[in-house]
Amino acid sequence: MKKTFSHFAIILLAVFLASQAAAGPLAEREILSNNMVLLHAERRVLPIVTIVMAVRAGSIAEPSDKAGLAYLTAALLNEGTKKRTSREISEAIEFVGGSLSASAGADYTTISLSLLKKDIDLGFDLLSDILMNPVFNENEITRKKKITKNWLIQQNEEPGAVASIAFSKAVFGEHPYARQVQGTIESLDRINRQDIVDFHNTFFAPNNAIMTVVGDISRDELKALLNRHLGTWNQKKIPSNPLPEIGASNSATVIRVNKDLTQANIVLGHLGISRDNPDYYAITVMNYILGGGGFSSRLMDNIRDNKGLAYDVHSYFSANRLSGSFQAGLQTKNESANIAIEEVLREMERIRTEPVSDKDLQDAKSYLTGSFPLRIDSNSKIAGFVLAVEFHSLGLDYVDKYPLLINAVTKEDILRVARKYLDTKNYVLVVVGNMDKIKLKY
Repeated sequence: MKKTFSHFAIILLAVFLASQAAAGPLAEREILSNNMVLLHAERRVLPIVTIVMAVRAGSIAEPSDKAGLAYLTAALLNEGTKKRTSREISEAIEFVGGSLSASAGADYTTISLSLLKKDIDLGFDLLSDILMNPVFNENEITRKKKITKNWLIQQNEEPGAVASIAFSKAVFGEHPYARQVQGTIESLDRINRQDIVDFHNTFFAPNNAIMTVVGDISRDELKALLNRHLGTWNQKKIPSNPLPEIGASNSATVIRVNKDLTQANIVLGHLGISRDNPDYYAITVMNYILGGGGFSSRLMDNIRDNKGLAYDVHSYFSANRLSGSFQAGLQTKNESANIAIEEVLREMERIRTEPVSDKDLQDAKSYLTGSFPLRIDSNSKIAGFVLAVEFHSLGLDYVDKYPLLINAVTKEDILRVARKYLDTKNYVLVVVGNMDKIKLKY
């Protein structure tokens, strides 16, 4: 089955790359007069236009004592403007069968719009309105805070979420990456309307934004819409935001969270890499073999298939703009937690010390390059992909470069990056479960 998929994937990749070569770059890039980065990909297959914007106003830009500020600001953008109420915005976009949303992440806030070509003028009107004219109504702020607090309370009851939150805090320390984008109940209470207004006024500016437009729209049509709806959006001086250093630990940290559960939730890992690290591609191949390849991975083969300790076990590197983390995760019976942790560390050490086989290397490359076109097989995926490519300065020829970079990875590269970026001594281990039954030896 795997061979069939790999063979099909390779054919799909070849067809895709050939079509891209004929069609030209994935998108055209332009810096507008207000210094907003515009990326345009004309796709006439369907009468649909998708817009994804990134404003560098993520949680890393907010004060630590007011965590959740970026999240609240984004969540309130389409909850009322100077021209429209929250209900009027919702009804307007729903009436034409479109979607309009905003959300904040660690590095940036995303605003997304998708609708039929015939309604594009309305879409740009709504987009520009929530972007430039939000009113941040006190009642809406109170409502969003209540919803967010309830969600946070629920998260604190989810063992997987508890483990993930504790892991991030231990790995990233005082850096904003350590905290939840939604903040905490206490930090939300410290945020007032003026904080939200000031945050929006400070960071929401064209020279702090990237816009990706994909679909049934020409360059001339797009420029006319931008002039009409965002022509008065003026650039600002964006303040610098000094951030604390992220330092790797020089010892093991073990966090035990006692809960009356039948299964232990386990996360083991440490500091990872930033997205611009040149070893990213070798690490991607290495991690596919270790624990990122689903049923093809060593962790799954060992811990699930051979020992029957867990239904699912995985590993991944999350590569943010400034830094990221490596983590392996699984759920297992309380009584088998120690042996499961031991096997995770064993597989990490194995890939650090023994060269991978030719077959493992080729299978990983085949999957990673063969599945790549599925990341950009729709307007919305293209828009999000191009946005990430621009944000991380990967270059609009990334579609062509990616398979070449993956295929260039050697067994020696795998061994080198495993030794450099996997640490079986200085790690963070979080275990959430019944500690009386687990009897953790770490």
